[in-house]
Parts: sequence; structure tokens; C-alpha cells
Amino acid sequence: MQKKWTLTIALTMALQAGLATNVSAGATTSIKDNTTKYRVYQSDKALKEFHTDSAAIEYARNFSYSHVEKITGRLWVWDNFPKFKVYENGFTTPAREFRTLVDAKQFASKLKFAQIRDLEQPGYISSSYPRFQLFQGDKTLSTWSFATIADAKKTAKAFSNIHIIDLSSNQWIWDNLTSTQKETQRKGLPQYDIMLNGESMGGALYPFLLDAIRASAKVYGSKVVNVETGLIVHSNTPSFTVNQNGSPVKSVYTIDSAVAYAKSLLGSTVTKDGLVWWTNIPYLTVTQGTTPLRSFYTRASAVNYAAQFSNSTVSTSEGRAIWNNKIKLQYLGWNGSSRTSTILNQVGQTQGLDYDSPSWFELGSADGSMNDYSDAALVTSLKQSNMKLTPLVNNQFDAKLTTAFLKNADAQKRFIQSLVGKLQTLGADGINLDFEALSGSDRANYTAFVRNLTTAAHLAGLTVSIDLPRGDIKWDAKTAYDHAALAGIVDTIMIMAYDQHWQNGDEAGSVGELPWVEEGVNQFLAYGIPRSKLMLGVPFYVREWRLDAAGALVDNKAVYMKDIPSIIQSQGAQGVFDPNAGQMKYTYSKDGFTHIFWAETTDTVKARIAIAKKYDLAGVAIWRLGFESSDLWTTLLQMK
Repeated sequence: MQKKWTLTIALTMALQAGLATNVSAGATTSIKDNTTKYRVYQSDKALKEFHTDSAAIEYARNFSYSHVEKITGRLWVWDNFPKFKVYENGFTTPAREFRTLVDAKQFASKLKFAQIRDLEQPGYISSSYPRFQLFQGDKTLSTWSFATIADAKKTAKAFSNIHIIDLSSNQWIWDNLTSTQKETQRKGLPQYDIMLNGESMGGALYPFLLDAIRASAKVYGSKVVNVETGLIVHSNTPSFTVNQNGSPVKSVYTIDSAVAYAKSLLGSTVTKDGLVWWTNIPYLTVTQGTTPLRSFYTRASAVNYAAQFSNSTVSTSEGRAIWNNKIKLQYLGWNGSSRTSTILNQVGQTQGLDYDSPSWFELGSADGSMNDYSDAALVTSLKQSNMKLTPLVNNQFDAKLTTAFLKNADAQKRFIQSLVGKLQTLGADGINLDFEALSGSDRANYTAFVRNLTTAAHLAGLTVSIDLPRGDIKWDAKTAYDHAALAGIVDTIMIMAYDQHWQNGDEAGSVGELPWVEEGVNQFLAYGIPRSKLMLGVPFYVREWRLDAAGALVDNKAVYMKDIPSIIQSQGAQGVFDPNAGQMKYTYSKDGFTHIFWAETTDTVKARIAIAKKYDLAGVAIWRLGFESSDLWTTLLQMK
């Protein structure tokens, strides 16, 4: 990171800037590991992480469709997903989902017609369907459906001109018309026509509906239409369709015959008027991207299968995703320290952190000797939290030292062998290369060194990331960093998109105005660097600038992001939005000086992450852990 603090200059820089120091690692056996180990999800969206499973479960209970996973290995720990679903003739809602059969039955008992589905089995475990429909002449009501003819007749007592249709035979089976009333209707106005495929069959019209229905029964697919009103008052067309794999295979009149036939088919549904009345299709489906792979009845089998594929999702038949392993934004955090207790404390506050980068190694001298502050115990601890370790190696930000080193092939060989060998011994995942303050004349030599280091690292199964200043395309060619060449060598490039206005600068300003950050991303992309290789640096600090009475810049200091709210409150700082920076600019007076800073907040961090997402970058890299309040990580986790 531009102006990253190393062991040899740590004390001086800490006094000047208040930033972290590199302190050698101490004993680790008594250090408490507070790294989060459990993650709470709602559907497939991460919500928050916890140190214990009990705390995670307690939090998860506040949300529907939530579950808890152990972060390492993504082991499923707990969920409150529904196991039973109540339907009413094809209609259902999320409010009709239940964890227990007892609750499902209790709800179903309040419905006139209810079907209960065990979401982990084919078909329905109980069902009650309408068998009889009550009509008053041409008219009926949705509430006039009945399971028994006795119930239908009971309701019919309150009305005249009633008839009952047996839904299994689709025929008129009972009415409360007297013989005289029937005779009168038969002598009435002819108004019922038999139609087929939308056209009249050309026969005589019927005055009495019963006669029309009986005539229609002789013609499959026909309908009885009241020509006076234009209404279809009876249909001889099968109401239920049996489908297999989404295609209709048979049409039948009754739900019983439809279900009986559908049970003989795999992947079948019974539909009526666009609603599914029965199905044996598994409730869960695994997709890769947009391609369906396979369906499952149980969550465990679906998730286990999906885990074998990248970019896969497990979804319910309603389209609710409950699990995914889609490629997400990667988070790397620099520790700015080698002290194990500090690192564990920093990491313990994070959620969703994928890579940790402790400041463990540095170029000791031009002969290739290496200063090593590593701690093997930390590697073990972080791996238990499913976190990858990519320690940082720096050059002490010493241009003369680095120039001499880059001219000495034997020194480079010695350094590379020492570094790669130690990383292998530790069981680290990779290395983060942070050589800064280089002479522009070292451009070719530095590129060659990076190539040799990366080759050796790759042979050892290690990844290599490199930190590059945001810079500017106007003068990048004059620096030691050959962006295009380095992009073809290393695995990942960190854009240090901060220190736009830096410690030794002569102008007050934000450490990273949002438009400046976005412009930097575009410049890196313009070099042809793949998006999948870029991580955007995000600052968790600001600079507070002090101006004298004449407005001249006196000095500045670094301020941790987590300390900004207390400064605003204690100093009575007044803020105005700076549209050029995309940040709030705060000012306060003290001891005859004017203090100015551009605040880094949850919203500005979200805006920086949004830039990484906008350009489909691999992730973000944070300088540095410990500068933030722990609650920020809940937001960061949810933004992945």
C-alpha cells in the first residue's frame, strides 16, 4: 500500500500518522481466537457471522427461511425451512408453509378444501377436493363447492331453481325443481346452444338447461352457451390436464382420475386453470447458471449435489433460492502488523473475509537476506476459519536497497528460495508482493524479478498478488510498474486506490475521491488487465489536515475510520457534502487552526465496493483491518 508501514520505520510513522506498526510476533499459545466460525443466511443471502453456533442460531430465528452454516466446509448446522405446505385447490402462499405436520393440519382444518404437501416427498399426504357444484340456473359461486352431496343439498334448501353437478361425471344429478317448474322451463324461450370449437353446431336451441347439458354430454369438448348473455354455462371439456416434464399428456374430467394417472409418470403435474393441483416433481432444483441440472426432494441431497458445481444454486419450485456457491466478491484484509494477538483481534471482528495478509516478510538487505516475522500458529488458526493466508512481503520502501537487490541475480535467487520455502513450511496459500518507492529505472529488472518469484511460487502451489499504486496512465510508463507485463505474470493485482492526497502532499483533500477511484479502475482495465485479476483497494482511514489562519497547510495526520464519529461529536465538526469527492467534508476550529477531513463512512465504503461490482472485479482489498468499527462488517458481508 502506498505509505504502508514496515518494521524499520514503524515507530516514526506511527508518531506521524497514527497508523499500525509492524511488531514481531510473540507467543501465541495463550491468545484467544475470536474469529467468526458460523454464518447466518436468509434464503441464499448472507446476513451475519458469529463466533458460536448458539449465537448464530439465536439470531437466525428472527428471520424466515434462514439457516446457519459452519463457515469451514460450509457445513449445514440449522435451518427453519418449511417442511409442509398447505394448498387450497392449487392456491397457496408463503404464509401457508409450516415446520410441523401438526401446524399444517391445524391450518388446513380451517379451510373448506385443503391439500397438504410434504415438501420432501412426491405427491400430497392428505387432500380434500370439491366433488359437487351447486348452481342456481346459470349462476354459481366459488363457495358453492362441496365434498359431499349431503352438504350441497343442505345449502340448496335456502334457494329455489337449484341443481347440482357431480364433478366426477360432469352431469346434472339433482335439483329442487318440481315437475311443473321443469315443464314451464321447457316451454320457455330457447336460449341454450351447443357449441364446438367456438362455433354453433347448428342444432335447435334449448329452453331448459338440463336438456342442453344432456345433449352436450354426447359431444366431447362441447360447451353450453346462453345466447342471450353470451356466457358459457356448462362445459363438456375436461378440466384437468396431466403434464409430464412441462408438456401436456392427457386431459381428464376429475381430479381423482388425473392424480391416478399422474402417479404413473415421473415429473408430472396436474393443472387446472393455470394452477397446480398435484405434483410429484421434487420441490428443489439445482441449476448451474441458468441451466437446470437435477431436482431433489431433500435439502441435504440438493445442497450436496450442488456443491460439486461452480456457480450453482438450489431453488424451490416457487423460485426462492436457498443456497448458492456463485462467484462472490472476494475480501482481502491487510493487517499492517505481524503481531499474532493483533491479527487475531482484527480478524475476529470481520465477517466474510476471504484472505488475510499479515506483514510477515521483508527484504533485509541487497544480498537477498529476508527478515521473517511469521507465526505458524496463526496459519493453523485462520485455516480453521476457512480463511486463506497470503502474507505480505515488502522492500522496506527503500529505493537504493531495492535497486541494488534487483541488479544481483544471486541475491534474488536466495530471497525467492527463502520466501517460497518458508511459505511452503507454513502452509500459506500465497504471497502478497508490496515493493514500493521503486526507481523508474528498475522497471525491467522488477518485472523480471516478479516473473521469477511467480514461477517459483506457482511450482510450489502458491498464488502471487501484487500491490500497485493507483497512479495515472499519463505517467505510469515512467514508473517501475509495467502494468500490462505484470498482469500477465501474477494471479491478482491490488489497485491501491487511496493516498490521492497523501501524507507528504501539499494540498488538503480526500485520500480517495470516488470519481478518482473509478477513473483508476478504468485505467487499469485499459491496460488490458482481466477484471478477474483486479481487486480494488479500500481505505479504512482518512487524513485530517491542519491549516493556519491564512489558510496555509501546516500538517496532517491519519485518522482511523472508527474514530471519525467521536471527532465529529467532540469537536462539533460541521459537515457539507463535497460532490467532487462523493464524501462529507468536515471542518472544525481548534487552538487557532482549522481542521479539515473527508469522512470515510459505511456509505462511502459501500460506494467503493459498488465500483468494484460495477466493473465486475474480483474483489476488494482493505487497508487496513482494525481501523474500522466491527459493525461495518455486517454490511460488507451482505454486499458480497
